[in-house]
Amino acid sequence: MNHLVGLGKIFDKEELNIKVLKCLDRSWQPKVATISKTRDLTTLSTVALFGKLREHELEMNRFKEQENGERKARGVTLKIDSSEDSEAETLNMLTTKFSKFLRKMGKEKNQ
Repeated sequence: MNHLVGLGKIFDKEELNIKVLKCLDRSWQPKVATISKTRDLTTLSTVALFGKLREHELEMNRFKEQENGERKARGVTLKIDSSEDSEAETLNMLTTKFSKFLRKMGKEKNQ
């Protein structure tokens, strides 16, 4: 667009806004649809459009950081729980084997 402006092409606000919105990838499509439907692209300045897009980007980054923090917290909890479960399983197995050993030793004494 800058090259075309340099060559003398004049864009109105709506054209510039549409070109900016069309350049965004698929992850931006919900926001693009919202802006297109709720805002009149002829009166929305390019600066205001970039402001809305930047605001959305910051919000999405905040959500990602929050999700990553929750995943890390859940992972630690699961590791602790799984180690406690394995310790409990090991203790149950040892108790069962020891009980069998004691029964076997008791039967051999009685014979």
